[in-house]
Amino acid sequence: MSRSSEPRIPYSYAGRRIALLTQHGKEAAIAPVLEAVLGCRVERVAGYDTDQLGTFTREIPRLGTQLDAARKKARIGMELSGSAIGLASEGSFGPDPFSGMFPWNVELLLFIDDTLEIEVCGVFQGPGGGAHLRTEDWATVEDFASKSGFPAQHLVLRPDDENSPRFRKGIADWAALGDAFAWARDLSESGRVFVEFDLRAHANPGRMENIRRAAEDLAIKLSSLCPGCGTPGYAMIDRLTGLPCGDCGAPTREPRADVWGCLRCDHRETRIRTDAVAADPGRCDRCNP
Repeated sequence: MSRSSEPRIPYSYAGRRIALLTQHGKEAAIAPVLEAVLGCRVERVAGYDTDQLGTFTREIPRLGTQLDAARKKARIGMELSGSAIGLASEGSFGPDPFSGMFPWNVELLLFIDDTLEIEVCGVFQGPGGGAHLRTEDWATVEDFASKSGFPAQHLVLRPDDENSPRFRKGIADWAALGDAFAWARDLSESGRVFVEFDLRAHANPGRMENIRRAAEDLAIKLSSLCPGCGTPGYAMIDRLTGLPCGDCGAPTREPRADVWGCLRCDHRETRIRTDAVAADPGRCDRCNP
């Protein structure tokens, strides 16, 4: 029987064991959300140094895309635990997609179910990543740390600038910060110290909150079952453009409908937008060429 003709059997993760490979405490943000919504058991998997897949302090580059890294982590966790269901989180930082001027954090939470042969991604993105500082003045470092939420927000220090291969990370108390500042300044050829946020999840409260919100997105998707076969992960897979201009009526590049689809069968559904019946003329190529 093909997947498209399989009978609808609503699927549940209640009581199922889900392997989560992490060494940075992400289970604290992820497990409560998924367990409350799905009734599953998120089990932390240890025994592998996930820093080998890439570090935010840049001594080990991440190979491939953000999704590639999450998939590899999930697969390793599934292999170590013997679970058919795996979960992994991967974050990225860069300029915001609007102005390119502000730090931006994208958190991806990948869920793999080998029994159903599906992958579902929870995503959240928003401001994040923190500021940095280059200075020779301890008082300036103290002020920067205080405004950054230190010591809950951990810091990383390097001599000279962001390109120095020497650094101290995981700095989470004032005594350690003072020691690291003196160490970095003594090694610095310029006399300056580079201070930045520690971006690991357990060291970055803002990022941990974004991971929690990615878990909420994943929980919503896993709770959405295909009307055709009952497979979890029924969600939007495409958007159709052509929303008419509110002035001239011409089709624009703004979305007019969302296409929802199943990850296993060929069930598809077009949902016309109800939040907007016309596009702003400023978005119209005819009115605003």
